[in-house]
Amino acid sequence: MAMATPTHLSSSSSSLFHSQITKKPFLLPPAAATISVYGFSTRRGKSLSLSQRSSVSASSASSTVEVNEPVKKSVRTLPFRVGHGFDLHRLEPGYPLIIGGIDIPHDRGCEAHSDGDVLLHCVVDAILGALGLPDIGQIFPDSDPKWKGAASSVFIKEAVRLMDEAGYEIGNLDATLILQRPKISPHKETIRSNLSKLLGADPSVVNLKAKTHEKVDSLGENRSIAAHTVILLMKK
Repeated sequence: MAMATPTHLSSSSSSLFHSQITKKPFLLPPAAATISVYGFSTRRGKSLSLSQRSSVSASSASSTVEVNEPVKKSVRTLPFRVGHGFDLHRLEPGYPLIIGGIDIPHDRGCEAHSDGDVLLHCVVDAILGALGLPDIGQIFPDSDPKWKGAASSVFIKEAVRLMDEAGYEIGNLDATLILQRPKISPHKETIRSNLSKLLGADPSVVNLKAKTHEKVDSLGENRSIAAHTVILLMKK
């Protein structure tokens, strides 16, 4: 048997519901509003009523139809930028082994279009990556005969020029060489000093490490050499 709802409850519930829907308009999810925090743009919510949201949607739709020009992406100037570089070359007899602009005595060297300096190539890619630019293979393609046998110092100088042009300088650089032979420790300081000079950086912000590959794969079998570089660029 259905139970009748008491009259006093029915009227009070109806009044309560009526007051809730008439007291304030229904709010939809926040619309975006841009604010600035510590120099970076962020977004904060701003509630719109149903009627306001409808008018905004209508105006947005009409403006979308009228706009024919593509949206231009603004380039943000950051206080610092981080880049990573990687390079690997095959080691073959009859080639010089040049690392960081220094000729290292060895029975094998890097087979490459230029001088095959794995460290400098890696550093160039790290700088270009931090600047958001194409990699070394696009700027200095191996299909261009003018780079045949070129000294990699040319690539470093161009990367440094682009860095200066963008208004940045090196905060610090950390590079790791990976090769089974020869031992790099006797040449490490000479390489680091020359790399700092090419970059126009204080040697204290340039770090160089060397690792073997525990005789695993081509790196560990003295058939290739690789390098990783991480760089921090600071706004001048």
